[in-house]
Amino acid sequence: MKLTTAFVAGLLSASTVIAAPGTAMRRKRAEAAIAATTNVTAVVHGPENKQVSYSNNWAGGVVEGSGFKTVTGTFTIPKITVPSGGSSRTLYSASAWVGIDGYSCSSAILQTGVDFSIQNGVVTYDSWYEWYPDYAYDFTGISFSAGDSVTVTVTASSKTGGVATIKNNSKGTSVSHTFTGQTEGSLCQTDAEWIVEDFTQIQNGQESLVPLVNFGTVTFTGASATTNSGSKVGPASADVIDLISANGKTVLTDVTVGSSTVSVVYG
Repeated sequence: MKLTTAFVAGLLSASTVIAAPGTAMRRKRAEAAIAATTNVTAVVHGPENKQVSYSNNWAGGVVEGSGFKTVTGTFTIPKITVPSGGSSRTLYSASAWVGIDGYSCSSAILQTGVDFSIQNGVVTYDSWYEWYPDYAYDFTGISFSAGDSVTVTVTASSKTGGVATIKNNSKGTSVSHTFTGQTEGSLCQTDAEWIVEDFTQIQNGQESLVPLVNFGTVTFTGASATTNSGSKVGPASADVIDLISANGKTVLTDVTVGSSTVSVVYG
């Protein structure tokens, strides 16, 4: 969950222009990981066979446990479109990422992923890494196109250090960032996550969710988490989270989990 400004600002003045509509503007994330509601019932699909939780910003799967060291998954960069009835002038976005913590543990989150945005017919893809509560930062030296296969991985070397890696399998490029001695927040290593997010923006001093882009389907394959002891866990037993509208009346995604997959369908 990230807190960004709308198209032109970070936690900068509203008049400061920034080129990238996604992570170049992100400066901190929202405090609450899950905004659950109780007045909506969704159909449960797939092998999860459990009640779905609802969030205003997360959709995907979260496995709770202990000692998570590595979380990884591969997805295809989606061909995004303006939602039905939307305006081409509006900036629409979403983000796909993997992470450790942020669900039951809020002291720190180690995560990495790719934002996808569209405005005035222009599509952008931006990759980033973050150790919350520090800011998120853009990767450089890597690019994406719709249809590219991308693997995202985070590895915790300790509760205050780790590595975030993104590999574009289709283009044969890879970037990574190493975190060491993080002093602002320590990991609990209790949550492993595969998420599509509708992140938060700041516009004219007001916080709101960025208009959600139609991302079609984002499916994490080869999804797995490894613990410090070397055991490997898949998302079949994950807590399932669906996006819900701000008024709590409309479910915006359909999430299905399997032994090594987390699929998030828009609409």
